[in-house]
Amino acid sequence: INECTNAVLPCQPGYTCINNIGSYSCKRNVVNCGRGYHLSADGSHCVDVDECVGSQNPCGEGHFCMNFPGSYRCECKTGYYFDSISRTCIDENECRRYPGRLCAHNCENTPGSYYCSCSKGFKLSPDGRNCEDINECEGNPCSQECANVYGSYQCYCRRGYQLSDVDGITCEDIDECALPAGGNICSYRCVNVPGSFQCACPVAGYTLASNVRNCQDIDECITGRHNCSGTETCFNVQGSFRCLIFECPENYRKSGDALRVDSTETVRCIKSCRPADTSCILDPVNTVSYTVISLPTYREFIGPIEIIFLRAASPAFPSVQPEIVFRITEGNTRNSFDVTKRYENTITIGVVRIVKPVIGPFTSTLKLEMDSYLTGQLSHRNIVYVTIYISEYWF
Repeated sequence: INECTNAVLPCQPGYTCINNIGSYSCKRNVVNCGRGYHLSADGSHCVDVDECVGSQNPCGEGHFCMNFPGSYRCECKTGYYFDSISRTCIDENECRRYPGRLCAHNCENTPGSYYCSCSKGFKLSPDGRNCEDINECEGNPCSQECANVYGSYQCYCRRGYQLSDVDGITCEDIDECALPAGGNICSYRCVNVPGSFQCACPVAGYTLASNVRNCQDIDECITGRHNCSGTETCFNVQGSFRCLIFECPENYRKSGDALRVDSTETVRCIKSCRPADTSCILDPVNTVSYTVISLPTYREFIGPIEIIFLRAASPAFPSVQPEIVFRITEGNTRNSFDVTKRYENTITIGVVRIVKPVIGPFTSTLKLEMDSYLTGQLSHRNIVYVTIYISEYWF
């Protein structure tokens, strides 16, 4: 019986049934698979080997593997080119090949590709190529004012502040009082405050002027800020006041005609002798006057300063023009004053001058004598007492 012809083969797949006398045998089929193939699991046929699958990639970096029946092929990935000499795929530097065409700012090459980057102050647009300006001011980087500029920003400071040289973002207070011109900002004292400055005046006797920089004297006599009695005359001086009483000497009485002196308070006393008082009648002093003047300390003394002008009265129709002599006879202990004579339209004028720097506070009463001579003989004499108040300040 030939078992090999039965409908159900007695041998497993991959084997051939061989009939023997009284029996059969199974012989394994021999299948020769060429390169790129391997025998199927049942050994009946050859199956293609997929070389591209698995960890053993037959292609190097920059390649990708393509399987074919019985073989495979290595091709260059996008961003690589095939070098016929080395027969390898080499990265293509797109940034060098297409300069200025791929990215708006900076092009950075990467293996098989590239990426775009932006300069400082910009950010990459959604398209990955262009750059957009960053508004740094939205993050409030400045201590005061921020102005966005293309690709950057600039910090600014409000008036009275300056930008720090250290970080360029912090605003530092300017000490206006310490500037080279700070000594001239205020007439008395400069007080620095954040972002500005304020001028201050002496505690008493002065107030800040409308320009808020200069100090001006308070006239206590006008404002009523004095304690002078009803018998005293209030005289305003720089930064204060004085209560004065003008009394005529014996044999003199007050005259309603004030002496022509450039001053605020002047009292003129004229001689009034009793009929039998020979010594009074023969006394050459016709008038005794009192006047006061208030002056500041002159900060810059560059020469004589004229402070008082005494005009000598002359007869209406003089037959002989008198010679007037002016002298300071008392009170000029420091020799800080002198008196000179000048003529203006035939009028003789005595000019009292400061000839040396006088630093206040300082008070002095000068006795001025105006002698009138006719034909060389003293005809009469007028005396003027000038009290000078000099403040310690220059304003």
